[in-house]
This record gives sequence, structure tokens and C-alpha cells, in this order.
Amino acid sequence: MQSETQTIAVSDRVVSVDALRGFDMFWIVGGKTVVVALLGLLVDPLPDWLAYQLNHPEWTGFTAWDMIMPLFLFVVGTSMPLSFAKRIERGDSRGDLYRKIVRRTVVLFVLGMVVQGDLLAFDLAKLHLYCNTLQAIACGYLVAAVVMLHLPVIGQTTVMGVLLVVYWLLMTRVPIPGHGPGVLQPDANLALLIDEIILGRFRDGTSYTWILSGLGFAATVLLGVLAGHLLRSGLRPLVKVAGLTAAGIGCLALGWFWDVRLGFPIIKHIWSSSMVLWAGGWSFLLLALFYAVIDVAGFRKWAFPFVVIGMNAITVYVGRHFVDFSDISSRLVGGLAEQLGAFGSFFHALTAFLIMWWVLFYLYRNRTFIRI
Repeated sequence: MQSETQTIAVSDRVVSVDALRGFDMFWIVGGKTVVVALLGLLVDPLPDWLAYQLNHPEWTGFTAWDMIMPLFLFVVGTSMPLSFAKRIERGDSRGDLYRKIVRRTVVLFVLGMVVQGDLLAFDLAKLHLYCNTLQAIACGYLVAAVVMLHLPVIGQTTVMGVLLVVYWLLMTRVPIPGHGPGVLQPDANLALLIDEIILGRFRDGTSYTWILSGLGFAATVLLGVLAGHLLRSGLRPLVKVAGLTAAGIGCLALGWFWDVRLGFPIIKHIWSSSMVLWAGGWSFLLLALFYAVIDVAGFRKWAFPFVVIGMNAITVYVGRHFVDFSDISSRLVGGLAEQLGAFGSFFHALTAFLIMWWVLFYLYRNRTFIRI
């Protein structure tokens, strides 16, 4: 990981990608708490449908809150054609690119162990080897990067499809000891069995799966890569918007078909193929919306708070595990918040978020962007 202090002109970037990345991170670095507290002032209790969308379903199904992780992976992929092109233009060799790929993969994987795997506890009884979004990104990035370096766009598309089909066949055709084939339960499925065999006591004990699900992680990143190719193409901006929109609708249709007609349900815990396409469809549509509004129509000011977060997304993702901004807020305004009645919870949550955001703004203003 390194800190880059050279000027990175926002005008030279696809601002919508940074804004979308920041919008995604907003929800998990305090934004959800702020929004829920605000909604609580307006509607109490929250309607069941809204409460459902702000949480994960127990197993099957998909909510708005489920979009956070797949959108993060998708945007990582979207950035790859843009960043790889810059490196190639400045003269980096394939060896240079591979060194960058390996370094980034290792750093992401280790950071995942740091923030969620209890690595810093230095206690083997608590260590979880593979259990975090950053490690899913590491896996998807590694596969997508290698595919990008060796195959044209059509080949990249083919690999993405093959990954989804192979994962589907493995999960639905390979028998599970004591259960038979096609079992997709929280406590019995092929991906979980493989994690239990390979990770053993170093599993995190949840129903989320990682090793075999890496096929799905890679497919999600590759969907983002395809979006990135479209953005850096020479097509007219409105054609790009139409292409992203069409891709989004197509992915949603295929995801629904795989779920309903082919019997591979949308299950985020195992990163099922139908979930990859369903989440990918919404990711394409969100990118189309952000790109149309920010880069095509030129309405950028509203997105600035998200851009600030997006430019140092992994920094704040990791940092929030070490800095308790809610505790800082309690120390600063906790007494006042207690006097504000129902408004107090919102005021406390907003203060915590703004403290975090101003730290990121300081980094942004000084052109300090921590890269991996």
C-alpha cells in the first residue's frame, strides 16, 4: 500500500465511477445509521417493506442492503480497464503489471484478515483466514486481471459466462455426503463443505462461503470490467448510457431466469450465479444513472460528498475498524444529543459521519489518495 500525493485531476477521471464507489461506501461507513435515524423522525416504526430492504434476508432473496458488497466488486472491475490502460500508456511492461497484480492481491487479502479475521489478535484460536469483502475483491481482481491481460473483450465475456455455468453445475450436480446433489441449505451445500474441508477451524462459523464462491466473485468483477470497457470506448456518451442500461436489464432477466427456471436461487451467502447476474444488473443500471447524470449531463456538485469517499474507499473501509467515530461523536456531542429527544439519535449519527467525512475531505483536499 502506498500514499500517492501527486495531483490526480478529477476532470481526467470518470467521475461517476468515483461517485458510485463513494455512494456504495457511504452506506457502510455511517450513512445507513444516519438515514435510518432520519427516517425514524419521519416514520416510526419503519414500514416492514423498508425495514426488509435495509437488512439482509436470512437465506434466499435479495434486498437493497445486499447490493453493497457486489456493487463494490463491480466497481473494482469497472476501474480496471481505465487503470490498466493508463499503466500501459506510460510504458509499464506485462511483468510490471503482474507485479502490481500480485502485490495488490496479497495486500487486499491480508487487510481482509486484519479487519475481520482477527489477525492482529495473534491468536490461532480466533484467526479466520478467509471471511471478508476485501478478500473477495482480491480473488475476483486476480482472476479478472489475468483474464484481461490475455484475452480480448469477447474472451473476457466468455470466461465470465463459463465461471457462472461451472459454479452452477458444481453446486447443483455434485452430491453432498449425507444429502445428495443439489442441496442449497445454510448448513449443507458444496461451497460450505469445501470451506469446512480447506479452512477447517479457521472458518468464521457463518453460512457465508468463500473458496468455491470465488468463481462468482471473479464473475462479478468481470461484469464490472465489461462496463469499464464500454466507458472507455469511443462510442458517444448517450450510446454508452444505452449500452449500460441494456446490459443491466439483460442481467436482471438472466438472473431471474436462472433463479426461477433453472433452480439456482438468488442467495448472496453462497454468491450464486443468479445472484451475480441479479446484482450485476442493478450495478449496471446504477452506473448508467450516475454516468448519465454526472459525466453526460454534467450535474456533478451533488455527487462531491460521494467522490470524496470514493477516492479513498478502501482507506475508510479499513480505517473504520480501528477508529470508532461513533464513540468520538458520543464524547463530543453525547450530552447534547441526550437533551434533543427523538432528534438526538439523528444528531449523534450525523456528527459521527461528518467527523469521518472531514478526515476524508482533508485527504482529498491535499491530494492524498492511499492506493493498493
